[in-house]
Amino acid sequence: MNIRQATSDDLLAMQNCNIMNLPENYQMKYYFYHALSWPQLSFVAEDHKGRIVGYVLAKMEEDPEEAPHGHITSLSVMRTYRRLGIAEKLMTQAQKNMVEVFNAQYVSLHVRKSNRAALNLYKDTLKFGIHKVEEKYYADGEDAYAMRKELQSSNTTPPNTSIKT
Repeated sequence: MNIRQATSDDLLAMQNCNIMNLPENYQMKYYFYHALSWPQLSFVAEDHKGRIVGYVLAKMEEDPEEAPHGHITSLSVMRTYRRLGIAEKLMTQAQKNMVEVFNAQYVSLHVRKSNRAALNLYKDTLKFGIHKVEEKYYADGEDAYAMRKELQSSNTTPPNTSIKT
């Protein structure tokens, strides 16, 4: 499995992965917007034949009154490739680049309250916390959990790490 930064050539396959797996779908211009605005933050997973089997679409929020932070717009892995750690690797790479490139302080995302598999991934594996509930967030009226995770700033020392002088 190969995890790499997404390119404009990948956008159609990313959109297809989204349509096959998720109820929320985006127009192609939304993928282009992400690719042009934050090319460092979206990643794809390729199988041994070079087919895209998963992706993460991410961006930076642009509110100047808030601390710099990223947002996961969409994450999807084809069903036959789930439970292999692909989603975790995609998310980890996007978060790493949020910190390294944009000095993000935290990352946010939304998830359906009924999506138990995603909630387990975000809470248990990736250590996101529920920030608040957004009522009727989705087009079908379902509520979303707005989740957040604090990120390690590139200007600080990780816990239990010493700096040699």
